[in-house]
Amino acid sequence: MSGSPITTHVLDLASGRPAAGVPVNLLRKEDGGTWREIGRGVTDADGRARTLLPEGSRVEPGAYRLTFDTLSHFKTNRSSTFFPEISVTFNVEDSSRPHHIPLLLSPFGYSTYRGS
Repeated sequence: MSGSPITTHVLDLASGRPAAGVPVNLLRKEDGGTWREIGRGVTDADGRARTLLPEGSRVEPGAYRLTFDTLSHFKTNRSSTFFPEISVTFNVEDSSRPHHIPLLLSPFGYSTYRGS
């Protein structure tokens, strides 16, 4: 597998544009139930974070979480938000497949789904 096995794409629905400059942390749930950061990145001009993990990395089955610092995005765009941080928790069952988790963002709501 080439590229990061976990990627994301953030779109700002209020502006109709990609959300550039959003800090994103990737965490994995450990056996004891604690969360450990395993990667981080910032969305590019197209709103994508393609390098949360180094190219060729492999993820093991388990629970993962993407945490988006949405407050920084809205401050940059001089807007307020009800959700200053958004965490999306998901399961990796088949580690041979890439996992793409898009985030559709607005100041007062958000949506996410399993992308391809």
